[in-house]
Amino acid sequence: MVPADRRVRVRNVIRVGAMRLGLVGWALAMCAVAGFGQERAEPLPDAPVARSSDSGAQLGATPDIDVSWKNLPTRILHDQKDVWLFPLQLAKGHYWIPSLAVAGGTAGLIVADPHAMPYFRRHSGNWDDFNDAFDGPITSAEIGIVPVTLYLVGAARHDSYATKTGLLAGEAYADGAIVDLALKGITRRTRPQDVAAGAPFNDTFFNTPKSVFGSSFPSGHAVSAFSVATVVARRYGHHKWVPWVAYGAATAIGFSRVTTRAHFPSDVFLGAALGYSIARFEVLRH
Repeated sequence: MVPADRRVRVRNVIRVGAMRLGLVGWALAMCAVAGFGQERAEPLPDAPVARSSDSGAQLGATPDIDVSWKNLPTRILHDQKDVWLFPLQLAKGHYWIPSLAVAGGTAGLIVADPHAMPYFRRHSGNWDDFNDAFDGPITSAEIGIVPVTLYLVGAARHDSYATKTGLLAGEAYADGAIVDLALKGITRRTRPQDVAAGAPFNDTFFNTPKSVFGSSFPSGHAVSAFSVATVVARRYGHHKWVPWVAYGAATAIGFSRVTTRAHFPSDVFLGAALGYSIARFEVLRH
């Protein structure tokens, strides 16, 4: 007869394995959309697309976004210029409502962070299986798999729409990473897991970490997950399941950064907002 503790360990291994397979399935599902290149729908307003000549272009179709390995560095520089000069748009009276919504939501969560994190400290054992499945390096690799595989699948199928989607997802990933590291260097916020046991989660900003990567604000995982998810969801949104899977997985990855105490809820919220905004309103705009 199998001892009870061994049965428990086996069940835990099965649960963690199932969740990890689910994450791999998400990455593969995001890549599988490249196989639907012959069934593209009408272009979305802020992400003009058309079927490439490789897959049968239609007369009068809106030209697709001009992105290639050659102009990718220039595009990223242009993106960064727009991102860091965004306050000038606010000065002109533009985008105040969404900006206030993001700023207000982030500020509210920063106030709530010290009250929310003690729960995850006290009940960390309840999330062991979930945290094992959503391990930081594993989820980082799975996010990176999506743009790479989309590009390779598109190249293999001679489908420029898919290869461009991969490049755009990579561009959004790079843009988000640059902004994330810059903000980490400025805010230098202590991660929840680095707060001493029993100590309050107050006064976490501007406490110099060992390196910029040790800073908590914002969540790099949330930035990258939502930037890649937004590109895929917008480019293949006519398949109704794609946005649900993309944003659902990105949300799970973001939430896992709170349960592992790698980030505060406000870190994840701002990271998600940055990833979505950079991808949709910058990368897919030009």
